[in-house]
Amino acid sequence: TLSSSSAASDVYKRQILRRKTLKVYPYAKMASERLVVLNERLNTIDSKSKRRRYTRRVQKFIEEELSAKLKKLTRTEGQILIKLIHRQTGDTAFNLIKRLRSGWKAFWYNTTANLFDISLKREFQPQTNHEDYLIEDILQRAFSKKQLEEQASALPFSYLELTDKWSSKDQKKK
Repeated sequence: TLSSSSAASDVYKRQILRRKTLKVYPYAKMASERLVVLNERLNTIDSKSKRRRYTRRVQKFIEEELSAKLKKLTRTEGQILIKLIHRQTGDTAFNLIKRLRSGWKAFWYNTTANLFDISLKREFQPQTNHEDYLIEDILQRAFSKKQLEEQASALPFSYLELTDKWSSKDQKKK
């Protein structure tokens, strides 16, 4: 009976992960879309001071639009969001802040996030992290069911190869 309660626990944990992933994915997708537009626009601005001013304006708009919603996220939802931002943009949240604002801002944002057990440097690594693979699996299933609007990952990995890898590891455990 121990294995059946363990299996039930795994199903429960997976359902929680699924709910949280589906909740935060739209934020990561939007961040990626905004970043593409921001970078395109920044490439057309010649002056460094005008680029900085534009970046601040965009950041202020995003903060006003999202701040209240993001503050309501749980710790684990925040951790998932950081990973998904990396999945969608190919860059960590820390590096994005560092590039768009400054290393000093990135340091302080990361220090603050660490108080909530969140690292802005965390990467999405479905090849080596089983939870990240489960998040990718949840996303792929949601895309195929049209629950979420698909946006390709900016990271180079094959979902089919990951599925083969992780399912063979699961078989070895049994």
